[in-house]
Order: sequence, then C-alpha cells, then structure tokens
Amino acid sequence: MAYFNIEKRTLNNGDPRYKVTVFVKKHGAILHRESKTFKKKALANTFGKNRVADLEENGLNSLRACTIGKLIDLYMNDKDLFDNDGRTKQFCIRLLRDCEISKIYTNELKVSDLIEHCRSRRSTGTKPATISHDISYLKAVMKKAKPVFNIDANVLIFEEAFTLLTDMELIGKSEKRTRRPTESELDELRTALTKRQEHHANKIPLTDILDFSILSCMRISEVCSLQWEDLNQDHKTILVRNRKDPRKKQGNHMIVPLLGGSFDIVMKQNKEQKLIFPYNPKSVSAAFQRVRNKLNITDLRYHDLRREGASRLFEKGYSIEEVAQVTGHRNLNTLWTVYTQLFPHKLHDKYSS
Repeated sequence: MAYFNIEKRTLNNGDPRYKVTVFVKKHGAILHRESKTFKKKALANTFGKNRVADLEENGLNSLRACTIGKLIDLYMNDKDLFDNDGRTKQFCIRLLRDCEISKIYTNELKVSDLIEHCRSRRSTGTKPATISHDISYLKAVMKKAKPVFNIDANVLIFEEAFTLLTDMELIGKSEKRTRRPTESELDELRTALTKRQEHHANKIPLTDILDFSILSCMRISEVCSLQWEDLNQDHKTILVRNRKDPRKKQGNHMIVPLLGGSFDIVMKQNKEQKLIFPYNPKSVSAAFQRVRNKLNITDLRYHDLRREGASRLFEKGYSIEEVAQVTGHRNLNTLWTVYTQLFPHKLHDKYSS
C-alpha cells in the first residue's frame, strides 16, 4: 500500500516549505520511503498523489527519481561499483554526498546547479582541476542511475555543462608540475634522513628508499609493495604488481628493469621478510615531509622524485619507449608532458659526449 503525508516547515526568513513524504507499506513494515520539498502546498499535494498512483500501478520497480545524495548512497553501497573505484574517486564521491548539490533530485539537475556547485567549491579555495573531478565523478554516478538502480537521472546536461564550466574557468586541467630537486637539496635530504634513521626508534632505511625511488621511478606505494619472490637476480628485473592504470584497477603487473644502483640497493635489504621494503608508505612520506620542512625546502613532494628519475633517464639518452618500461606509463604523451622536466644545461653534456 502506498500513501503520502505533507509536513510544513518555516525557513529563517519566514517563507513556508512543504515536505511531502511517500511511503510504501506491506504487512505493517515500510518497504520504501522518499521525500521532496516544495514552496507551495498544492504542488506537494499533486506530487504525492501522482507518485502514489505510479507506485500503486507499477510497483517499486517503476522508474523514479531521488535526491543525488540518495543515489550516491545506493552507489556507495553497491560493492560491484564503489569498491572498484580508485581512492581519489571514492574520496570525491563521499565529498559530493555532503555538498548542497546532493539535495537536488536526479531528474531535475540543471547546468545552473553545477555552476553553483563549482562556485561554492571555488569559494573555499578549491582549484579548477579538483572541481573538474567533482563534475566528472558526479556524471559517472548519474550514468549508473537508470541501468543499475532504475532511477531517472538527467545525464545529458553534462555534455553542455563541461564546455560552459571550462569557458567560465570553473573547471580545468591540472597545471603541469615541473619541480625537480637540485643536487644540493638531495644532499641535504640524504644527510638529514641518515641522521634520522640512526635514531633508535627508526627502523626504516630512509636514504636507501629515497635513492631507490629516484633510480626506479616508482611510486612510494609500489616501492613498499615489492616482493623478494618477484626479483630476478640474473636479469636484474622485478615484477611490479598492480601498477596504477586508470583503465585497469587490478592485474596490471609489469616487469621493470632495476637500472643504475637500484639493484644494489635492493640486495642490501633484509631478506627475512616477504617484502623488500616492508614499511608503511605513509610513514616514509611523512618522514620525508618532516625532514624537508625542517630544511626549509619548499614546494617539493615525494612524488617529484619519480619525475626526477624519469628526467634523468631522458638526459642519459633513453628513448621514450624505454623510459616507459621503467615508469609504467601506457600513455607516452603523459610521460613526456607531465613526468619529465629536462635541465637545459644538461644538453651540453650530451653534445660533448
């Protein structure tokens, strides 16, 4: 049995609002509940009557609308969807759940609502590249509404919205990062990290990991996941499991050459455990950040070491395909435009050799 009721509430400015809640009951238990708020009671009453009639005629499987927040809840509770998303996407979707846009109904979402969301996010200091993720991930959730949850959602507006939001500079691409550590900065970091790792409470070989991160061009999460059983000592290669790939979340294994002194660094490590570097990557990054800040080295991130390593390989004359075999990039354009920053003066060395 379907029915509805209407509750009146008053805003701070004195304007009335009418919340209509539709219920479906069976044997005294509520099977379904949905609500919507209107400025006029007559509109709330009309919605309630029409929705009850729809439910009575077509049942709970009839195509319906709900708030974006409710849709996000359904999406996050679906393990086949949410659990296969990356950490960045999961974080962004959770954030959207707490934004004002989550109160809008899926079939009533307008471009103007997206503009308002972007402006609100910008007012908090959020950059256009980050706001762009909001819109992309919201679209991804909305696209699942009808086929997965039988919920009506206005997905078509996103095509128009992306162009307009870009023109308004509310969303945009990430700025190309070019920061590389200087030799003096690396020397300072090594000295400070050596002193830190000599402390009795520290068990992490911080300088080894720092140098290995540069030579191998690996992410710190990859470094701390390397296994002894995946090391080929004869070929001086190692299998890196589940390398990050936006098109493939799992099974993206890759055999990587351990160039330079990276193989020697590996062989120095304790072989009694399964992992070569059995440490929490967050602890390594945190130690790096604390030392970096103490040295007043500005605008240097741990991930910049990956760019440093890739740039060194290019400076040594490796081709882009060879460097990609080390870094794991499938998109060579991304590797060239984002992960390399060549020092112009190094070209003299290449010319002289």
